[in-house]
Amino acid sequence: MPLIDLTLPEGAISPDRSARLLDDLVTILLRAEKAPDTEFFRGITWTYLHELPQHHLAVGGRPGGAPRFRVDITVPAGALSQRRKDILIGEVHEAVVGAAGLNPQSEQALHVWTLIREVPEGNWGAAGQAVKFENLASVAATERDAINA
Repeated sequence: MPLIDLTLPEGAISPDRSARLLDDLVTILLRAEKAPDTEFFRGITWTYLHELPQHHLAVGGRPGGAPRFRVDITVPAGALSQRRKDILIGEVHEAVVGAAGLNPQSEQALHVWTLIREVPEGNWGAAGQAVKFENLASVAATERDAINA
């Protein structure tokens, strides 16, 4: 049940590229979680695009400057090892830099931040009840078995 929030200034990425980026981010996250890329798991992986008016971004408390990008990824605690987090951060960075048309070796590439937030067991709810990571892992195993059958 991961969530992805992409925050950026208006116009920093064209609408067609941002639509593709949101899809790419889901693919990257599902791969990092080792969840099957099925309609079920895509259906519980929500992405939000937050485009801010240019004057709503300040750097050092001052408006203006080159665009900054923040990707907040929220996952259940235990869904990602540190190794998979490292891979996730790298792949998210590449996807955002590519969509924004930035040189990955430039200073502007430092303007892409990825934050991974882990929700402790018992602190994530859906349909009026707590969602348990073990239940999600069980559903993932069932989905993988169905794909391999």
